[in-house]
Amino acid sequence: MATNSDGVQVGVERVFIGAGCNRIVNNVSWGACDLVSFGAQNAVAIFCPKIAQILITLPGHKAHVNCTHWLPSNKFAFKAKHLERHYLLSGDAEGAIILWEFSLADKKWRHVLQVLEHKKGVTCITAIMVSNTDAMFASTSSDGVVNVWEVILPSSSGGECKFSCLDSLFVGRKPMVALSLAQLPGNSGQLILATGGLDNKIHLYCGERTGKFVHACELKGHTDWIRSLDFSLPIYANCETSSVLLVSSSQDKGIRIWKMSLCDSLSNKGKAETSLASYIKGPTFVAGSSSYQISLESLLIGHEDWVYSVQWQPPQSSSTEGMDCYQPESILSASMDKTMMIWQPERTTGIWINVVTVGELSHSALGFYGGHWSPSGDSTFAHGYGGSFHLWKNVGVDFDDWKPQKVPSGHFAPVSDISWARCGEYLLSVSHDQTTRVFAPWCNESSSEDGETWHEIARPQVHGHDINCVTIIKGKGNHRFVSGADEKVGRVFEAPLSFLKTLNHTNSWEFNFFDDLQSDMQILGANMSALGLSQKPIYVQAPSASVDKNSNEGIDTHETIPEAVPVVLTEPPIEEQLAWHTLWPESHKLYGHGNELFSLCCDHEGKLVASSCKAQSASVAEIWLWQVGSWKSVGRLHSHTLTVTQMEFSHDDNFLLTVSRDRHFSIFAIKQTGLEEISHQLVIRQEAHKRIVWACSWNPFGHEFATGSRDKTVKIWAVENESSVKLLMTLPTFKSSVTALSWLGVDRLRNHGLLAVGMENGLIELWSLSNAKTEDGSIPVLNAALVVQVDPLLCHVSAVHRLRWKNSEKSENSSAMQLASCGADHCVRVFEVRCS
Repeated sequence: MATNSDGVQVGVERVFIGAGCNRIVNNVSWGACDLVSFGAQNAVAIFCPKIAQILITLPGHKAHVNCTHWLPSNKFAFKAKHLERHYLLSGDAEGAIILWEFSLADKKWRHVLQVLEHKKGVTCITAIMVSNTDAMFASTSSDGVVNVWEVILPSSSGGECKFSCLDSLFVGRKPMVALSLAQLPGNSGQLILATGGLDNKIHLYCGERTGKFVHACELKGHTDWIRSLDFSLPIYANCETSSVLLVSSSQDKGIRIWKMSLCDSLSNKGKAETSLASYIKGPTFVAGSSSYQISLESLLIGHEDWVYSVQWQPPQSSSTEGMDCYQPESILSASMDKTMMIWQPERTTGIWINVVTVGELSHSALGFYGGHWSPSGDSTFAHGYGGSFHLWKNVGVDFDDWKPQKVPSGHFAPVSDISWARCGEYLLSVSHDQTTRVFAPWCNESSSEDGETWHEIARPQVHGHDINCVTIIKGKGNHRFVSGADEKVGRVFEAPLSFLKTLNHTNSWEFNFFDDLQSDMQILGANMSALGLSQKPIYVQAPSASVDKNSNEGIDTHETIPEAVPVVLTEPPIEEQLAWHTLWPESHKLYGHGNELFSLCCDHEGKLVASSCKAQSASVAEIWLWQVGSWKSVGRLHSHTLTVTQMEFSHDDNFLLTVSRDRHFSIFAIKQTGLEEISHQLVIRQEAHKRIVWACSWNPFGHEFATGSRDKTVKIWAVENESSVKLLMTLPTFKSSVTALSWLGVDRLRNHGLLAVGMENGLIELWSLSNAKTEDGSIPVLNAALVVQVDPLLCHVSAVHRLRWKNSEKSENSSAMQLASCGADHCVRVFEVRCS
């Protein structure tokens, strides 16, 4: 909590984070602490599968996060029952590796240390826990180097951690993209490192914990890039660890299981084991004083596309202390064919077969980049090409019954704009991932812990162009929004019946959404067109015809688009429902601009929409006014010479404020002279800053407004006599470019407000602005004070693109306000700001 000059305490808390996963292999890790880590642009995001919520994003990387790996990982969960601290490794596209510490007691995170040994991006990290305070890990990079590290973990919270690079292995021009590290069976203390990559071979290196790693042998068989490797824990036979298994997957669509056995244990078996499951002998290698025989145990064929990941099921503890374990003979594979499979040997013959297949049937899905087991082995988790997550849990008692579960979701590219619904019941966001998404709080009647959690409840628009801007129509009637993308057309969307009914299930709003329904509401949902640009309505009276048509078309192919099946959702939807069945129909197109749309805004009565496009000349930089309902063009405003970056109507709708890349702001007086006639006049055009002006926001209580710029300043202005503008004050220079502003009215009598300031470095500050009306009616001196610098762990890690208060004025009955933000880090965030 921070206290401002008026003695008011202000605190900021996280309510919601929505983000998708970076679209890259090895990006996700499920730790022994039962938390999942993934990269979201330059941030490391952590989410809890039990509540399907992202808990935190960790800032520190300066490039895209490529891979994450927990210490201990899910494989070593049986050893981690008494650990007080867990650790996380993350590698980025510039070669940096960061170690993070997570304390289970207070749920606090700490940036422990960072190393920069690789010259190019880190592509894979693998690690094993040697003891509670000692770990080994290996990292590989596209610079053709594999590094092996030892980590001495602190024995107490906040203690010092030591990193040491034991060895650097140069693998040549064809870099390795998959790694796995394990301890060899026997008492030799030898480690084995498996690497695989672009040369289609698996390379094995042996070494000790303190020495160099020596190339032992190569395993040939795969005919395309090796994509994933995973060692099992040592396999016990006759109370001895006699062998270890390695599973590998490749772009050749195949999975191979390799067995590495102590030569003594192999010869003792004699000729007893001769069956279909018996192995084909491969090379032998020597590690320390022992020699090992490698054999091909099995070849698994079942996937129809590249197999991006394979993983052994985590061992189950066989003792109360949790130190002894057995390795289940069960493998999870994930492929670009949109399926995950669980493979197990048949009891009688020992032949490995596919026993469970789960997958994503959505037409828009493009396959899985990785699959992971939960530490307990009863859930499987995948991340997909579209930045999406998929979770299945085995809910069967006497038989396997894998059911999809709720997961977090969000954009997988920079989020360009957000807009609150007119009553604040949901938040709409648009992104360069070419989607529009609706996030809303959902009441959990069955959950006693959290009464309300946020989820993505609809994906109204799935487009063929990057979407740059959006505005929700604030007036009466059905829920509508206008979006603008990298095309010259604005598109108007209207909520279908299925969404309006779903909204009734989301939470305990006092509003009855059916008051907004027109009596002739006949649109149930929408279908995607073949080119992926327009969305056609599905009517209430015509579901059977579409079903018959679809059934005659036979099997779906890439050329045909299946019919959507819009339904009323009674619980938060999963990815397959979101991607296809929650579209909104497009009702109108707004033609007029000469370039790609860049900014949109709507007046507070819901009668006018203003739009602007990317521009390098005055003729193209014009602002178009559109009448809501008829969607006719009712005005073209000329003032700026370059792209108009943001626009906002004053709260009495008398003025339209615009800011531009030409460093100027303009104010237009807007008046409605008839039913379909609008008069507009340029009141003033003034140079405001020394660099691009990115943001603007009106005071809800008057005609003061703020502008923010790349010159790292925020200026407060006031309109005088409806014909001139006066600079009231300039806030102290910020540490980074100002990219987003939003002004909240707190107390009308004192003209007191909170100004949220978002910056290019991702940080957010709240400033208190207040003044008292003077007796002569002149504009008084404005007082400004910094109230809160929001904790960096709550903020974005890259540029803040937009800030929006849920309501323009603070409610007298509530001490809490909600602030939404979006940014280049792919995140949509909702904060709760409390005043006391």
